[in-house]
Amino acid sequence: MIETNARRFVLYWLGSGCFLIFIMVLVGGITRLTGSGLSMVDWKLIMGTIPPLNESEWLTAFEAYKQFPEYDVKHAGFDLSDFKLIFFWEYLHRMIGRLIGLVFIIPFIILLIRKKIRGVFIWKLLLLFSLGGLQGFFGWYMVKSGLAEIPHVSHFRLALHLITAFVTFALTWWLILSILFPERVEGTGDNVGFHATVLIVLTFIQIIYGAFVAGLKAGLFYNTYPKMGDKWIAEGVYAMEPFYRNFIEGVAGVQFVHRYIAIFLLLYIFYMLFRYMRKAVNLYLGNALIYLAVVGLTQVLLGIFTLIYGVPLALAVLHQIGAFLMLMVLIYLLRVSRYAPVKHSISG
Repeated sequence: MIETNARRFVLYWLGSGCFLIFIMVLVGGITRLTGSGLSMVDWKLIMGTIPPLNESEWLTAFEAYKQFPEYDVKHAGFDLSDFKLIFFWEYLHRMIGRLIGLVFIIPFIILLIRKKIRGVFIWKLLLLFSLGGLQGFFGWYMVKSGLAEIPHVSHFRLALHLITAFVTFALTWWLILSILFPERVEGTGDNVGFHATVLIVLTFIQIIYGAFVAGLKAGLFYNTYPKMGDKWIAEGVYAMEPFYRNFIEGVAGVQFVHRYIAIFLLLYIFYMLFRYMRKAVNLYLGNALIYLAVVGLTQVLLGIFTLIYGVPLALAVLHQIGAFLMLMVLIYLLRVSRYAPVKHSISG
């Protein structure tokens, strides 16, 4: 699968890919929160790497931006300096995406030519490249939805763009862990791996609903907790017809789902902690359960504070970081519950 003398290089390579995906999603979140996401109105894969270099080029880019409804509806009072600021975040986001492509492809070609990787591992890497390309395409597809008469990015396309990034990150992280923990341990019969898998699926659903909340700007409404205003279930949660639309298109409905998936996840995590902590077959598993409880609780608190303070940039970014950490710990838990070499018993 991987030549022994290339193992460390592959770990650093995949680790740098994980880090860059993490940074790209964070910058993407800042781009959305600052209203910068539609500032680059064309998509040039190669020439798009060169930003405006002089006043004339900046004015040309600004005039192109003014031709789209986004300018008239949201930024009609902008001058050139304002435009440069929103352009910066969108440009940085796109450049990180291009950098990720280079970071993945160039070492892969080198390793392939030198025959340092082989077999099924090559196909796993090709899957990652495909997901990366797909994620870039979905980014263009998302931006295109906002360059229209109504300058509002589709929250469905936003969710598709975001979840593809998280899936790519998750699979890259899983490959890293599969190298670090290659030895299999017989199952304990406690189904820790099953519960971890359920939590991973629920976390992905929660990330999708987080994208829905962001795309619909649902975090700017019902800024109270635990109630939605003065009610446990706001009337807006069931206001739309047909009923299911409330939970995929309604501001109140998607926020309601996002709130209660978070609570369910947290309760599930603490159930696992109390059930399996003293039964953990190795130190890695015990630590993973503790990490999961800490990250889960922190993430819920960040979500609550982000909501009640009206989605300030700093808290929103921290909440997004929490989603990454949550997914990382869950995947780590799944891996070590089945494959980590036995070291010590937690219960002594």
